Amino acid sequence: MPARKLLTRILMTIGVLLALLVLAIFGIIAFDSFFPAQRVSDIANVTFNGPDGVTLQGYYVQPAGEGPFPAILMVHEFFGLNEDIIKKADLLAEQGYVVLAADAYRGNTTRLIPRAIWLVLSTPSERVSADLQSAFRYLAELPQVDAQRIGTVGFCFGGTQVMRLATVLPDVAATVIFYGSGPITDPAALGVMDQGGPVLGIYGENDQSIPLDQVRGFELAMQARGVENRVTIYPGVGHAFVNSQTLAQPGPAQEAWIEMLNFLNQQLKPSL
Repeated sequence: MPARKLLTRILMTIGVLLALLVLAIFGIIAFDSFFPAQRVSDIANVTFNGPDGVTLQGYYVQPAGEGPFPAILMVHEFFGLNEDIIKKADLLAEQGYVVLAADAYRGNTTRLIPRAIWLVLSTPSERVSADLQSAFRYLAELPQVDAQRIGTVGFCFGGTQVMRLATVLPDVAATVIFYGSGPITDPAALGVMDQGGPVLGIYGENDQSIPLDQVRGFELAMQARGVENRVTIYPGVGHAFVNSQTLAQPGPAQEAWIEMLNFLNQQLKPSL
């Protein structure tokens, strides 16, 4: 067979395989959209008003005793509101915080990485920001919440969202970013972050999706704007190393969680 024909056949085969791969990915996304393994409505226990009259959902938990309590707006990873984020919210409530784990996807959640990526790409960032601002206001208006002591905690996708929220919402008393992608490196893009509370950034040394020079750039940008901050890079771990399973074992995840608790206690429980 002539080399030219062989090359053409190879390229056609590669093209067919790529097309089949794309179809398979979109097939997985479509199937999970119509027949999800889990639904937000099975997890959420509160609803509240969002932009333009839309009804938003979330998982709410509060500690025992009488308020008003400090509160945390928690934002999920790119999978959406799921059991893992609920367990984290419950753990934080045990420490004396009202917690609202907000649904940033308006009812969508998944256990599949292809659809999780699709949800990130297809959900408008402006809508997410508006929804989370509504969630923050909902918390602030609750009688059992001290509106002056509301912080935010976000993981992965959620880490990015709470970072961005701090640039537009000066009422955030403390921000905890767990390996949020796209760290802001331009001081001018930090918006009103310098008017809000301190920022804690937690990242993994081996995180392939967030280069360490970006993390350092974020730290320098905050310093340039006078934002009180602490950035910790945990050695030997990659992305998304803090989850409800790893928290139960001694190691970086547990250490990062304890660092977060100490930070929140210092910022939101000054009397302790």
